[in-house]
Amino acid sequence: MISRAESTAATRRALLDAAADLLDRGGLEAVTLRAVGAEAGVTRGAPYRHFPDKESLLVAIGTRAWDRLGDLMQALRADPGLPAAEKLRGGVLALIDIGRAQPHLYKLMFSNPSGDPTALARAAERSQTEFLAIVADLVGEQDARRYAALLISTANGVAGMEVSGQLPNEKWGEVRAEDLIDTLVTMIAEKGRRS
Repeated sequence: MISRAESTAATRRALLDAAADLLDRGGLEAVTLRAVGAEAGVTRGAPYRHFPDKESLLVAIGTRAWDRLGDLMQALRADPGLPAAEKLRGGVLALIDIGRAQPHLYKLMFSNPSGDPTALARAAERSQTEFLAIVADLVGEQDARRYAALLISTANGVAGMEVSGQLPNEKWGEVRAEDLIDTLVTMIAEKGRRS
C-alpha cells in the first residue's frame, strides 16, 4: 500500500510534469493552477495544496530544470573517459539543447520571479559550480570564472539565435550552434594549453 507521503510526492511530481508540459506547449500564459490540475488529472484543489500560487509552481519547474542540468554537469565532470574540452563542449551544448527543445523553460530558468527574485539563481548554483569546475579543469582556477561567463553568455546568444531562426542561416554560412561552440571551446582549450 502506498503511504500518504508517497502519494503526496507522486501528486507533486504529476503536477510538475503537467505544468512543464503546459509550459512547453503554450508558454507562461498556459500555466495556471487550474489547467495544471486538469492536465494532471487531480482534484481541483490539489494544485493549491502543493503550490500557493502560479509563481511558486513556476519556481518549482525552473528549480527542477536546474537540478537536472546540475546532475548532467556533475556526470560530465566525473566522466574519466572524456577529455576536458569534450566535457566543456557537452556542458555548453546541454544548456543550448534546453533552449532548443524547451524555449519557454529556458526563458523561465533565467528569469527573476517577482516574489523571490533570487530563487532561480539559487537553484542554478550547483549547476554553475559543476560547470565552473569543468572550465577550471581546462583553463585553471584563475581564469575559470571569466571563461565560464563567456561560455554561458555565448550559449544564451546561440540558443536565442536558434529559437529566432537566425541559425543556421545563409547569412552566417549555414553555421550551426555546434560549430560555434566547437570554435569557442577550441580557442579556450588553446589558451589553457598555453597557460
